[in-house]
Amino acid sequence: MTEEVAQRTLVPPATPSSTWEGHLRWLTIGLVLTVLGAAFEALAVGTVLPVTVRELGGLQLYGWAFSAYLLTSLVGITVAGGEADRLGPARPFLVGVGLFVLGLLAGGLAPSMPILIAARAVQGLGSGFIGSIAYLAIARGYPPALKPHMIALMSSAWVVPGLVGPVVAGVVADVAGWRWVFLGLVPVMIVAAGMALRGLVQLGGGSDAARDWRRIGTAVALAAGAGLLLSGLQARRLDLGLLQVIGGGAIALPALRSLMPVGTLRATFGIPAAVLTSGLLNLAFFGSDAFVPLGLTTVRGRSVTEAGLALTAATLTWTAGAWLQARWSPNHGRRQLVSAGLAITAVGVISVIAMLLPPVPPLLAPAMWGIAGLGMGIAYSTLSLVVLENAPRGQEGAATSAVQLMNMLGSAVGTGIGGAVIARATIGGQGPGQGIIHQSILMTIVLGVALLAAQQLPSRPAAKSSRTGKSETAAYPTGT
Repeated sequence: MTEEVAQRTLVPPATPSSTWEGHLRWLTIGLVLTVLGAAFEALAVGTVLPVTVRELGGLQLYGWAFSAYLLTSLVGITVAGGEADRLGPARPFLVGVGLFVLGLLAGGLAPSMPILIAARAVQGLGSGFIGSIAYLAIARGYPPALKPHMIALMSSAWVVPGLVGPVVAGVVADVAGWRWVFLGLVPVMIVAAGMALRGLVQLGGGSDAARDWRRIGTAVALAAGAGLLLSGLQARRLDLGLLQVIGGGAIALPALRSLMPVGTLRATFGIPAAVLTSGLLNLAFFGSDAFVPLGLTTVRGRSVTEAGLALTAATLTWTAGAWLQARWSPNHGRRQLVSAGLAITAVGVISVIAMLLPPVPPLLAPAMWGIAGLGMGIAYSTLSLVVLENAPRGQEGAATSAVQLMNMLGSAVGTGIGGAVIARATIGGQGPGQGIIHQSILMTIVLGVALLAAQQLPSRPAAKSSRTGKSETAAYPTGT
C-alpha cells in the first residue's frame, strides 16, 4: 500500500468542529453507548455476585469472577491493537462486541460458578477489544482539537453507571433475578455496535502486514504469568505463594517487556514514560479504591449504601477531572497536568487512612475519596492524550493497546497486592483496618514513583512529519 493511499484511509475527508458533527456523530454515539454498557456491567457484577454465589455456590471462587475478566482483557487489548493496525478497527471491534455479548449470554444462563467464571473470561476478552478500539478510533478518527473532548466524553460514559448502576442492578436482581443483569445488556450492546460501526468503517485499514502470532502468544503468556502471580499473592501458605509469585513473575515480566514500547520499564522519554506512569497510576488508584467500601463497612460500621457513596463521588470527580483536562490542555503542558493529577490522587489515597480514624466523621469519606477521583481524571485523561498525540501514524493501535494493557495489569496487580496485605494483617490479628492503612501507604509510594516517571513526559504534543508520519519526540518500537 502506498503512503498516499494509507493517508487517505487513515484520515477522514472532512474536519468537523464538534464530536457530534458530520461523519463523527454516529461514531461518537456508538462508542459512548458501547463504553456505557461495558461500564454498567463492570459496576453491576459486584452488586449481584453475592446473590449469584448463594444460588450457584462456589464461594471460594468469588475473586476469580473479577480476576478472570481482568486477565483475559490483557489478551484482548493486545490482540485488538495489532489487528486494528493491520485490518482497520471495524472488524476487531465487531469481534470484541461479539465476544462480550457471548459472555453476557453465557453468564446469564450459567448453571454453575465455574461456568460463570468462564463467561466472565469471555467478557473480559471482548472488553479488551472494545477498550483498545475505542481509543484507536479517537486517535485516527478525530482531529487533534477534538481528541481531549472525546477522551473526556468517554470518561463521562461512566457517570450514569457509577450513579445508578449498583442500584439498578440490585432492583433487577430482586425483581427479575440476577441473570437479567447479564441478559438485559445484550440488545444495548448490539445497537451500540451498529451505531459505532458506521463511523469505524470509514477509518479503513492500516497495513498489509501479516498477523503477529508471536505477539498474541506473548499476550497469553503475560495473562498466565499474571494469573499465577496473583494466585501466589493470595495463597495461604507462604512457601507455596512465594513459588507462585516467582514463577508468575518469571513468565510475566519478559512477556510484558516484549509487549511494551522499548524503554517502558525505564521510563524513557515520550510514550514509554506515559505507558509506565499510567500503569502505576491505575495500580495505586484501584489498589485503594477496591478497599474503600471494606474500610467503611468493616472498620467504621457504615452501611453498604453509605460506603458506595464514596465510590460514586470518585466517579463524578473523575469525570470532572477529565473535563478540566480537556479545558486546560490547550494552554498547559502535558507533564504539568499529569504531575498535578498524580499529586492530587496521592492526597486522596493517603486520606483513606483518615477515613478509618474514629475522630473523623464518616460523612467526609465521599469528599476524601472524591479528591482521588479528581486527580485520577486529570492524570489518566492527560496520559491517554499523550499516547494518542505521540503515536506514529499507522501504529496508533499498538500504542493505545500498550497503555490499555498496562492499565489493566496495574489494576489487577494493585487489587491483588491489597488483598494480600489485608489478608496478612487479618491473619496476624491486626485486623483489616491496619491492612488498609498499610496498603494506603504503599499505594502512596507507588504514586511517588509515578511522579518521577512523569518527568519524562513531553510537555507539548509531538510534531509529526507529513512526509514520514513519524513522531519527532519518540518512536514506538516494541521488544526487550
